[in-house]
Amino acid sequence: MIYCVEDDNSIRELMIYTLNSAGFEACGFSDGRSLFSRLKYELPSLIMLDIMLPDEDGITILKRLREDKATGEIPVILATAKGTEYDKVIGLDSGADDYLAKPFGMMEMVSRVRAVLRRCSKKEKNEILQCGQLVMNVSEHTVRSGDRPVILTLKEFEILRTLMENPGIAFTREKLLSSVWGLDFIGESRTIDVHIGTLRNKLLDCGRYIKTVRGVGYRLEVKE
Repeated sequence: MIYCVEDDNSIRELMIYTLNSAGFEACGFSDGRSLFSRLKYELPSLIMLDIMLPDEDGITILKRLREDKATGEIPVILATAKGTEYDKVIGLDSGADDYLAKPFGMMEMVSRVRAVLRRCSKKEKNEILQCGQLVMNVSEHTVRSGDRPVILTLKEFEILRTLMENPGIAFTREKLLSSVWGLDFIGESRTIDVHIGTLRNKLLDCGRYIKTVRGVGYRLEVKE
């Protein structure tokens, strides 16, 4: 089931029709209140979420979804008429899995939905990753640096997970953006640099595991 949150009736109905025609089940909502009422009874496989909504905007709704344990892992694709890099970064940093700028084609929407669902279905459950003194429990969404817990944002967690799943592999900034945000490179590479800098600080002694590869990007390397 895919939920489409869009206040424009004609666009919402077209989205639902297209998704149904592509083999998905879809249900539409005009605002956040009706969405959360439905979430009490049935959780979807994915949510298409417009940013510009009456009363509660899409970014606020997204943050509420991510803060709730029951809905925190539901994939979300943001849709908005805004096209600035700032709006994209804010949405993605708030926990969105992908982004569509209006006006978008219906076939592009279906393609993005399938890509996000494929990507999310590959996530392993009850997986524990360990590199040196750094331990990540994927299912519990926890990280420990030595004997100390580390609190990470969603994007910091996914960047670290990508590096820990591929120790020794150098990732370009563009590849990290694509892997974590689910999009091709859409802005300055400094987005990744800022997240890496914060990660290193939060990981304390284990922050040294994240190496800068000059002229390329970053890799995780443990030598103990």
